[in-house]
Amino acid sequence: MYEIVTKKELAPNIYLIELDAADIAKKSNPGQFVIIRLDEKGERVPLTIAGVDLNKGTVSTAFHAVGRTTKKLAKMKAGDSITDLSGPLGNPAEVGKFGQVLLVGGGVWCAPLHYVAEALRKNGNKLYIAVAGRTRNDMVYENELKAVADQFFVATDDGSKGNQGLDFLADVLKAQKFDHAVVMGPVSTLKKVVELTRPYGLKTMVTLASLMVDGTGMCGACRVTVAGETKFACMDGPEFNGLDVDFDELISRQRVYLPEERMASMIYDKLEGGVKRG
Repeated sequence: MYEIVTKKELAPNIYLIELDAADIAKKSNPGQFVIIRLDEKGERVPLTIAGVDLNKGTVSTAFHAVGRTTKKLAKMKAGDSITDLSGPLGNPAEVGKFGQVLLVGGGVWCAPLHYVAEALRKNGNKLYIAVAGRTRNDMVYENELKAVADQFFVATDDGSKGNQGLDFLADVLKAQKFDHAVVMGPVSTLKKVVELTRPYGLKTMVTLASLMVDGTGMCGACRVTVAGETKFACMDGPEFNGLDVDFDELISRQRVYLPEERMASMIYDKLEGGVKRG
């Protein structure tokens, strides 16, 4: 059993939890992920690591309460425990010394992006960071990322805060020469940023949250096409050069179980009364 040490609501239905897992914390690096299982009959859910505290022996991860399992997790509180926590899984993000680095985060993904940004900053890179959300109320880790940025930008889909959408990055890319780029967010965000960086041939590392079961390369559910070859996001990634990713295929595969996921979420809401914030 793994105890929830702290729990914090970052934005409506977006939470950060800190789990007591000293062995995992000691081995974790930015860009890696864990797989949680709430109980013996629960599904396995991959979550990207948002930070570790070696003194406390804890691992932090953020999640958006949109499906049955994440809604159930959102109802849990500090002091509760989950049954399984596997990790760290996947390969660490590239956080070497590149020079000028563009980082873009969307929604809940801004939490693990901060973990990567801290490492890049520590290695002497100059960071241009853009955070995005659907509305001003959906911004996550804005202050934390601003604190490690040399240049900082905000964008919202509806224009309620900062720039409207991510098209403004086209001007940023024209004005500055970047040596590396990192994007974490929904697939639509990854694809959009890659479209903007492609004309410059800028290596743009994206974290792919493809469908996943075991997280160790055994099931093949997380397969993606990168540079024309089949890769497993759990073993070969989860970070890949976005210039090589077949995003259309990825989007199609992510929608395979969408009807079942929506039905499970609706049944849970009906039976359990939905998410209670805490």
